[in-house]
Amino acid sequence: MMLRKWEAIPEFMRTPEVREYWDILRKKRFQLFLKRVFDFLIALIMLILLLIPMLIIAILIKADSEGPVLYRQERVTTYGKHFRIHKFRTMVNNADKKGSVVTVDNDSRITKIGSKLRGLRLDELPQLIDVLIGDMSFVGTRPEAVKYVDRYIPEFNSTLLMPAGITSEASIRYKDEDKLLKDTTNVDDVYVEQILPAKMKWNLESIRRFSFGRDILTMFRTVAAVLGKEYK
Repeated sequence: MMLRKWEAIPEFMRTPEVREYWDILRKKRFQLFLKRVFDFLIALIMLILLLIPMLIIAILIKADSEGPVLYRQERVTTYGKHFRIHKFRTMVNNADKKGSVVTVDNDSRITKIGSKLRGLRLDELPQLIDVLIGDMSFVGTRPEAVKYVDRYIPEFNSTLLMPAGITSEASIRYKDEDKLLKDTTNVDDVYVEQILPAKMKWNLESIRRFSFGRDILTMFRTVAAVLGKEYK
């Protein structure tokens, strides 16, 4: 990825809060370049190697419930760009119209095969396509739905200086986010007012301490978290 000049950043992001993080990343442009090269090459290799397993998953999804194989919801990435994320569908068709965008523990909309895919994070595999084309990175702030980004405070917009990610330190520590929202009457408000700010502390700290090496470490920590390791 290429960090834009300050004057080329969207106006809604040109605030003192965002400038602090832009100044940090400006000094790390070569590492940002390495990050993009790594993302492209590894995503391409993984897509080739995982093509058959992903086809098998697609067949299982179709056999389990009606609806498309992929879930294509609009999300937000670098500089506020809207894109349609690629994920394996893990919920009933048109689940967005039957509840919140955020899922909760024991969400009735989750399908049988979807539950297993979520547990192993295999539903994220199609996002390799998003990484390949540059809308996402392996490591970065998880891409939020448009309605949540619309409620960002100015500092949160700093996360839009970099591509959205498949994983992050916040994702590792909030891997059981759905359990935190269990029995909540207004899921959207609780998410925006309580969980999102807590996750953003990790996301913003990751920008302050960004390095290509730390990205690699986060990827290994993600694998450990999926296998059961707990991080506090």
